[in-house]
Amino acid sequence: MRVWLFSLLLVMSTSVLAGADYAREKRWHDQVAPEILIGKPIYLKQKNGHKFLGIYTEAAKAKMALVVVHGMGIHPDWGMIRTLREQLVDVGYTTLSIQMPVLAADAKPEEYPALFPEAVERLKLAVAYLKRKGYKRIAIVSHSNGSRMNRVYMATNPADVRAWVSLSLTRGDTYAGVKAPVLDLYGANDLPHVLSAAAKRKVSLKGNAASKQMVIPDADHFFDGKEEAMIKAVKGFLDSLK
Repeated sequence: MRVWLFSLLLVMSTSVLAGADYAREKRWHDQVAPEILIGKPIYLKQKNGHKFLGIYTEAAKAKMALVVVHGMGIHPDWGMIRTLREQLVDVGYTTLSIQMPVLAADAKPEEYPALFPEAVERLKLAVAYLKRKGYKRIAIVSHSNGSRMNRVYMATNPADVRAWVSLSLTRGDTYAGVKAPVLDLYGANDLPHVLSAAAKRKVSLKGNAASKQMVIPDADHFFDGKEEAMIKAVKGFLDSLK
């Protein structure tokens, strides 16, 4: 009985500690928002009253609108995420890069599933925002842990999301149950657990003719130095959608 009670208390304590770190998120906001040069900051409100940052950038005569989703513990204007949100606009895609829930800087990847429900709520709010802007064709472009978060959302097969570009899906996850077209994109020098699950991810895409897997030669997990190839692959896939 005591062992069971201790286990229950441990789970409850872990749940409390695993809540989103809004203070860290505010620090990211205060650093990022004043420095935005391309696009404009917008704020979306969750059911709990928390407002999170999005960076909205319109393309002239946009083919589609994209929700851009960053990886673990960072922000919507970080590195390759900025490249995606800015350069995809240049090739005809409106982007909305959103702040995903984060944990403390020393949190481990296995702690992040506790934030997945809140991540799904933010993704739904972002899609709804783009719909209010008049976009009927919406897709999601996500990276790393952001792809893990989005997998939970896409597994519900949201009717308003046309496709998913998934960069470097981590921790061995697959696309089982996802009906929308998926581009599984990763680097030849990606993280070991991204590379080791590549075959499994490819198998999970079978049955969806519009889905495909691509690997960018010599690219690492962050596509450093391979940004042009990354954008070309994403654009090519999105342009191919009917």
